[in-house]
Amino acid sequence: MPRPVLATTSLAGCFGCHMSILDIDERIVDLINWVEFDKSPLDDIKHITKDIDIGLIEGGCCNTENVETLKAFRKRSKILVSLGECAIMGGLPAMRNGIPLRECLAEAYQDGPSTYNPDGHLPNDPELPMILNKVHPCHEVVKIDYFLPGCPPSAELIWRTLDALIHNQPLDLPYEVVKFD
Repeated sequence: MPRPVLATTSLAGCFGCHMSILDIDERIVDLINWVEFDKSPLDDIKHITKDIDIGLIEGGCCNTENVETLKAFRKRSKILVSLGECAIMGGLPAMRNGIPLRECLAEAYQDGPSTYNPDGHLPNDPELPMILNKVHPCHEVVKIDYFLPGCPPSAELIWRTLDALIHNQPLDLPYEVVKFD
């Protein structure tokens, strides 16, 4: 029987959720034996190569490339999981949502206290993805099947979720696994 395919990606976030995946410690050997990894910074596969059974998304959408990546994951994933506060609510990147984009760009590239840009030019290369007017949590862009809260979610929460999904079992997430106090 073929192993389920697991893929992960990081959008607009800090990569802390992927660090929590690594924090499952020696259980990562079990995970490697249970699944086949596809696109993930954990294995350095850069593009989706096949249909995905479980997709883990960390980070929200702050530019057009994030949106394209998220839509590709949704299209190819049977189960899609928003991992962490940035994916669920926009997280820290969404703090700019109350500020006009033009002001954000001016602060970053023209008027910032440590900015040296005598010509005042904003980055404008066709290779750069377009920045969105606001940061969107993943569920505003595509349908999400599961939400794992935390900044980052605990390794135990991620482990229990993956274990249940891989083995087609109901999620058993007691309060102690999802609490934040």
